[in-house]
Amino acid sequence: MIALLVPLISYFIVKGKSEHTILMPRHYLPDSVITGTEKGKRITDTIWHKAGDISLTNQTGTTITWDSLKGKIIIADFFFTRCPTICPGMTMNMKRLAASIHNGKRVGDKTNKLVHFLSFSIDPERDSVERLKYWANRFQIDPEQSWLLTGDKKSIYDFALNEVKLGLIDGEGVDSNFIHSDKFVLIDSNRHVRGYYSGLDSVSLSKLSNDLVMLTMEKDPNRKSFFAGKLQIMAVSFLLAILGAFLLLFFLRKNKKNAESGIDQER
Repeated sequence: MIALLVPLISYFIVKGKSEHTILMPRHYLPDSVITGTEKGKRITDTIWHKAGDISLTNQTGTTITWDSLKGKIIIADFFFTRCPTICPGMTMNMKRLAASIHNGKRVGDKTNKLVHFLSFSIDPERDSVERLKYWANRFQIDPEQSWLLTGDKKSIYDFALNEVKLGLIDGEGVDSNFIHSDKFVLIDSNRHVRGYYSGLDSVSLSKLSNDLVMLTMEKDPNRKSFFAGKLQIMAVSFLLAILGAFLLLFFLRKNKKNAESGIDQER
């Protein structure tokens, strides 16, 4: 009986807890909330803002769009190469974060392929591709993992203010005419904003590092799990297998007793 109960209990534990055992980074920027009824229960579903497309040029002269970043988790910041204050420190911290992720054993090779770093120039009229190359060489930025981006100023500012909403996070600290923010923005593979962090604060950067690791383990809601719709079948199959083994053992013991009884009678 215990053998029969164990898989049944295990099934309900897995079913009830598997999707809620890890606290993932929260979502930001809801677009709308949909309410409805499912199986007699009232449910709500939040539609999160999806960052709009971009078409910019990186330090190698390559045109970059979201198609170039499909399936990637993004860490983004906003800088300019003639910045004498916060930008050099932010670039160094971005580089250190990238190096720690790509070299860190705790996240492994999988994270290397999932994460990319973007730095948007807020002075694109002066930050040409050649100027971005200078900045990349100065800080020894690896183009395989980090891109410095320039292009149309309106597109960059629209992305910063309307797509990742830097103005909402920094409040009056962001000048819409010249975005000078120390924030690193965490964007998941579905282009949803999942966090804002100070690029100059060690505590905030540590939280970003942890949130990034957690995000790489998050189940993609747009991708079906191998176990989707199969747990019940697996549980029933397991129970039948246990029941079959129990019955087989029962009949084997019964046959053994009958055989022993026959021997005793012959004696």
